[in-house]
Amino acid sequence: MTAGARLGVDVGGTFTDLVLLRDGQLVTAKVPSTPADQSEGVLSAVQVAGVSDVVAFAHGMTVATNALLERRGARTALVTTEGFRDLLEIGRQNRPSLYDLSMGRPRQLVPRELRFCVRERMGPGGVIEPLDEQSLHEVVAALRSAGVEAVAVCLLFGFLHPAHERRVGEAIRAALPSVHVSLSSAVLPEVREYERCSTVTADAYLGPKLGAYLANLGDRAVAAGLPEPLIMQSSGGVTELRRAANLASACVLSGPAGGVVGAAYAGRESGYADLLSFDMGGTSTDVAPIVGGVCPVTTGAEVAGVPIRHPMVDVHTVSAGGGSIAARDAGGALRVGPESAGAVPGPAAYGRGGDRATVTDANLYLGRLEDGARLGSGEVQLSRAYAERALEQLGDELHLTAQETALGVIRVANAEMARALRVVSVERGLDPRRFALAAFGGAGAMHACALAEELGIATILVPEAGGVLSALGLAISDLRQDLVQALPAPLTDAISERVEEGFGELEARARASLEGPALRLERQADLRYRHQAFELTVAADDVSALASNFHAAHQQRYGYATPEQPVELVSLRMVATLPVDKPVLDTPPADSHAPAKSRRVHTGAAWETVPVHVRANMGAGSRVTGPSVIELAGATAWVAPGWSGEIDSAGALVLTCRES
Repeated sequence: MTAGARLGVDVGGTFTDLVLLRDGQLVTAKVPSTPADQSEGVLSAVQVAGVSDVVAFAHGMTVATNALLERRGARTALVTTEGFRDLLEIGRQNRPSLYDLSMGRPRQLVPRELRFCVRERMGPGGVIEPLDEQSLHEVVAALRSAGVEAVAVCLLFGFLHPAHERRVGEAIRAALPSVHVSLSSAVLPEVREYERCSTVTADAYLGPKLGAYLANLGDRAVAAGLPEPLIMQSSGGVTELRRAANLASACVLSGPAGGVVGAAYAGRESGYADLLSFDMGGTSTDVAPIVGGVCPVTTGAEVAGVPIRHPMVDVHTVSAGGGSIAARDAGGALRVGPESAGAVPGPAAYGRGGDRATVTDANLYLGRLEDGARLGSGEVQLSRAYAERALEQLGDELHLTAQETALGVIRVANAEMARALRVVSVERGLDPRRFALAAFGGAGAMHACALAEELGIATILVPEAGGVLSALGLAISDLRQDLVQALPAPLTDAISERVEEGFGELEARARASLEGPALRLERQADLRYRHQAFELTVAADDVSALASNFHAAHQQRYGYATPEQPVELVSLRMVATLPVDKPVLDTPPADSHAPAKSRRVHTGAAWETVPVHVRANMGAGSRVTGPSVIELAGATAWVAPGWSGEIDSAGALVLTCRES
């Protein structure tokens, strides 16, 4: 470690978490989030933790994600090639729920009246029709009249031939200097017109809001004596604040990515390379596979109904968090989420005006959380009486007692989270029984045993910093840049020279943006069988092995490969990372024999008086047997009957199922 400390701050929907790493030691803090201005919560956490001597500050947030979910981005226009005005609306013509005739599509980020066309046409070989300057002049005038805050430009074949896009961007910036402009050739120079258009539109839509937030945060951080923040990207690496503000679409999974990085790190420290990360916070649950100690990164995903084609940690999110509201649906069934009580007013148990039952209220009623416990830095105190009142009210609608309602809420939430874990394991060709479950977030360790039993997982890992693991992931994240270059061509020996030239250009760009003797460059390529619609990304360090790497990846993902079929190259990718020093996690042997407390907890079958251990009084080798509760800093672990475990040398609680 270098002199000074590394700081990570993660803003969640309910709490803002902080981790300070200094000389291998962790300082943590948790405060309520401030949705109106997330930077308020960030600075509050810094103040509570008494931060000083910080050499690096990494930040993950939900500003971009929330703007997409709530459709509260900038007033955005789209400029595209004449004849392609409705590209966003047409999309892929797929239906997310084939047999649901009442399901509608998410509202487009750009309404039809704000979509404009210029006369021009590029083809694969270059200019077919020159850009008509008169049509460009008319579009600029229309943009001025429309009073837009941001403009996305996506012209046909702009990813191969960007000259027309650049000219359109120049004209808009010259005439409307205060308007944010995103060009698809800069944001996403890749094949596939719809995804490129959707991504650059999201980038323009999010740019002003994220840029304003980051500028404000940067100014406040510097004024508080902190370094300018590094911003977590969806890919699982951090980048400079200015780069993040200029590429907002690459930060939509900023918060969840930090948790996966933290889980992979904690797993390696405890000797587990294959994990399913399970991050249950106050608003949602994020799950991801970690294979061989590495977080798989996809080349795109759909976020809030918007396809975004940037490298993203392979996270799947469901609306089941501690603050998820339970309700009776139109058919009389109990549902949990997607609506959340959030930080304000929060679950009913917070006593801050919320009166609807949540998952947190159910856990408190069942004794898995302590009545009267203070959360965060003490601003929130749990009240079982408030929780019981909310559960009784919901129970009256369902004709159930408060206890039956609480147990039902837990079962429904667990079912939703188990489905999410199957998405990132079984549906990815991975057997969950081969993995350990890394449970973290404020609520993850309370539900881990039930989910592990459901999926046949025999080992659970609960890191010591599990309540703030996303913030720890931020503090130890490497700097990262993802570069891409389109190169559509058949994969033959004749293409090898063009591939090497392309990688050479990407490497030069990478070295210009990241400097240091430890810089790592990873070559990748997007490949597909001829006539396939979608491609897979494979390692490309050895160009001669591209085809064999692709066949193996296809077999893993889809269960078959056809080596006799011709393979096509689609794009070249370069992942540039600059590693940061990471501390070794260790914990001393237990030097305290403080007796465990006890309280009444419902085990799922009956009420029992169970031991309650305080993690701060435990050390390496300390053992626990279920049923029991362990109170960690910022989280609580429920050790169900049939499970037992001990604290390992890295400070993690490792639970195993005695019946497996």
